[in-house]
Amino acid sequence: MNSRRVDRIATAIFWAGALAVIFFLGTIVCYILYHGGKYIDWAFLTKPSQVISAGGGIGPQIFNTFYLLLLSMSITIPVGLLAGVYLSEYAGANKFTEAIKLSIETLNSLPSIVVGLFGLLVFVNMTGWGYSLLSGALALTVLNLPFMVRITEESIRGVPAGLREASLALGANRWQTICKVVLPAAFPGLISGIIITCGRVFEEAAALLFTAGMSSPPMDFSQWNIFNETSPLNPFRPAETLSVHIWKINTEGLIPDLRRVADGSAAVLILFVLSFNLTARWLGRRIHRKMTAT
Repeated sequence: MNSRRVDRIATAIFWAGALAVIFFLGTIVCYILYHGGKYIDWAFLTKPSQVISAGGGIGPQIFNTFYLLLLSMSITIPVGLLAGVYLSEYAGANKFTEAIKLSIETLNSLPSIVVGLFGLLVFVNMTGWGYSLLSGALALTVLNLPFMVRITEESIRGVPAGLREASLALGANRWQTICKVVLPAAFPGLISGIIITCGRVFEEAAALLFTAGMSSPPMDFSQWNIFNETSPLNPFRPAETLSVHIWKINTEGLIPDLRRVADGSAAVLILFVLSFNLTARWLGRRIHRKMTAT
């Protein structure tokens, strides 16, 4: 068998694998959207959920999901970027760096339920915050931060050394080279890491069961004082996210229109994740072209 035939067979196998992934993913997405899309309307997206009577919606859960995403990523992104820059640009080959990398790899492999139990012990009980958005955001930060650090380090290491050398040769210092040359060149990889970590916030339920809670107290959207108990921006209130809501209603089985709410909530979650990924990638490409003048 000549090399050209081997190349064609290998190419066909790779294409078959890629098409199989696309097929199964498309089948799952279409199945969820087919069964849940027919229940989505404005009332379903804005009304609060009902425990006893039918006709409830998922308005508070949608708000809680995006607010938790904002709180978690406002910690994960800056800390992850700074740690990744340190490991890739400043850290030397020593035992301290090896200990950091070993800790990151260990944390990155922890099950989310273990992170949830850690959050219950530290963020819920030891701090006295109880079940709250802030406890959930910190638990998700513990879950996502190792991955963000790792993807930042790998993206920066993938930048050609010639770009750094050219910047330094033109008189830029090390920090200017990192900010003006290295990070813009690594921007596509950083965007991919941010999108994946955001997706984990959307779909995470196990860690939030023990930290953010499984209830959503009534919120007054005319009250924007974050220290008020009814304010939607209060980070110390318990909050049920969309993924936790799906798990809860399927587990308890109390509401009469269970299938409508569960299928509709799953379809909304899929649409949010797809929309967020597409928008983030489009925005990332625009920013990358602007930063690199391409």
